[in-house]
Amino acid sequence: MAWFLIVAAGLFEVAMAYALKLSDGFSAPLPSVAFGVFAVSSFGLLAMALKSLEVGTAYAVWTGIGAVGTAVLGMVALGEDASLLKLVSIGLILCGVVGLNLAGAGH
Repeated sequence: MAWFLIVAAGLFEVAMAYALKLSDGFSAPLPSVAFGVFAVSSFGLLAMALKSLEVGTAYAVWTGIGAVGTAVLGMVALGEDASLLKLVSIGLILCGVVGLNLAGAGH
């Protein structure tokens, strides 16, 4: 259950970053409110998951989902650059998150 919470928290983090972009410096009301809702949801789910997970691994997975998800969303939905270096870097983030998760799996 805790890992489900981390994944959900990471997805809310992606939504939070997207809403922040759409808020135009908090000048657009609906995306600004959405940012707040997504931020509270993301941190709340992370806090719940940390009751039973190691903080280092859980935080790395949470931020990894957020970083990778936001980068991919930026490329797909916002037309941001999808260079080879950026794609390789996203792959390295994924490898690091998987490695941390495997390293903590025995504990």
